[in-house]
Amino acid sequence: MTRRVAIVQSNYIPWKGYFDLIAAVDEFILFDEVQYTRRDWRNRNRIKTQRGPQWLTIPVMVKGRYLAPIREIAVSDPEWTEKHWRTLTAAYAHARHFREMAPRIEELYRTCTHKWLSDINRHFLAAICDVLDIGTPLRWSWEYAKSEEIASPDERDLARSSRLAEICAQAGATVYVSGPAASAYLQKKPFADRGIEVEYFDYSGYSQYEQMHPPFDHHVSIVDLLFNTGRDARRFLLRTGT
Repeated sequence: MTRRVAIVQSNYIPWKGYFDLIAAVDEFILFDEVQYTRRDWRNRNRIKTQRGPQWLTIPVMVKGRYLAPIREIAVSDPEWTEKHWRTLTAAYAHARHFREMAPRIEELYRTCTHKWLSDINRHFLAAICDVLDIGTPLRWSWEYAKSEEIASPDERDLARSSRLAEICAQAGATVYVSGPAASAYLQKKPFADRGIEVEYFDYSGYSQYEQMHPPFDHHVSIVDLLFNTGRDARRFLLRTGT
């Protein structure tokens, strides 16, 4: 029996492809034990506005050159939720399905009182999966035991690949589904040693929808799809939920 697992760092209100990946697997594991990266998707995403693309960024506390794991990154301004919702309202108030979707999305911001970035991201991911009728369970990577082996710096890619394969094995995976960007570092031997196939997810083939403020841009937050298409949002994903 095939069991497909994906292991990905948590993102803030990510683009539709992220949710397609969740829908395509039997278990989706948030890999927030790895180092936080600045100016990345962990704490920010893009929306469309009349003045062009705009970043929505969760303010976080980061210091020094060597950053903490994502799971240890805390919010620096508790008022961020109110500010983000005001920005979303200004950008999408005239979207075709804003009135339909606004109560659910506003509730997500109103009830998001988490201190840690990982918990914030999961809060939004789980709720938006529910809106999209995606039933794939979400888990944390640290729910799975970690070996004590420490690789040297020149074996960093192998160490990371070994950890991913280790998690997959414990999750009962027969197939590890990875984003295509990971092909630059992923080592397949740790997976092969455990009898796990590696598959790269294909993000091509999305249809355009009626999006405000052209030109059309696929690579914006999922909220853009929700406010513009409402209950029809799933028709513009490539996969269906479990």
